[in-house]
Amino acid sequence: MWGLVPLFWPLLEPAGAAEILAHRMVWSLAFVGIALVVMRRWAWAGELIRQPRKLGLITVAAALITVNWGVYIWSVNSGHVVEASLGYFINPLVSIALGVLILKERMRPLQWTAVGVAFVAVVVLTLGYGSPPWISLTLAFSFGTYGLVKKKVNLGGIESLAAETAVQFLPALGFLLWLGSTGKATFAAEGAGHMALLAATGVVTAIPLVCFGAAAIRVPLSTLGLLQYLAPVFQFLLGILYFHEAMPPERWAGFALVWLALSLLTFDGLRTARRAARTLRAETRVPRTTIATGTVSAARTADSVASGSVTAGLDPVDAKP
Repeated sequence: MWGLVPLFWPLLEPAGAAEILAHRMVWSLAFVGIALVVMRRWAWAGELIRQPRKLGLITVAAALITVNWGVYIWSVNSGHVVEASLGYFINPLVSIALGVLILKERMRPLQWTAVGVAFVAVVVLTLGYGSPPWISLTLAFSFGTYGLVKKKVNLGGIESLAAETAVQFLPALGFLLWLGSTGKATFAAEGAGHMALLAATGVVTAIPLVCFGAAAIRVPLSTLGLLQYLAPVFQFLLGILYFHEAMPPERWAGFALVWLALSLLTFDGLRTARRAARTLRAETRVPRTTIATGTVSAARTADSVASGSVTAGLDPVDAKP
């Protein structure tokens, strides 16, 4: 669904990107609000209100995802689907770089190599485009930073989307009311079908997220991380085969380097998970009374990786364009 969403945004024309974005915020809150009422999951809201730091982080996350959604909608409706897909190919590498710079995490040699190859890819694409691929970089860094903030907030997928769209709701509603007062809104001017499509932006936003949340508790995250690459692959193919965007040789070269970086990253993540699983099996053969404290810690880490709670650099974030 995330990979095919570029087919949806052009259906909302003649609405502009800003109007579509505002409707997405308003209707997403309506949809997740109904879902939370049905599931009776409101306890987290009271706890969140009593934590100013988390509220601040939610506001930052809402601002970041607003930038991400807005740029993505604009890029698709402006004929830059391929460049948008590149942003989500680069995103895992940006997440790793942010982990090193902000969280002081240590990277393995293959991860360093992957980041280096990705940097070369950006240079090649910059030469090909004649300027840095700003759409791709904005999408990658806004989403990567969003993921970093979400890691600090530590809320579930539906709950965090509800909190973020609650922050977005009043500004978005105010913007839509202003558009209506100036006669620039398309919501009531293009017929019932257009109104239904704009309202469906909430469903298009929330349904893939709900499916993702359901999958996350059933599928190892290392597998889920690999499946996340399907979305930009579909977007890339749509850009070339359906929207017929140009792909001169230098862009192919840049994309090939990005795919090489992701292949290195994937290989490293799977290899690390296998090693951790072997460590776990070896440790379970040692009598409990002889295991040292450090070994227990290693076994627990291995157990996390084997069970899918550690992704070795392939953590998917629970919201998409």
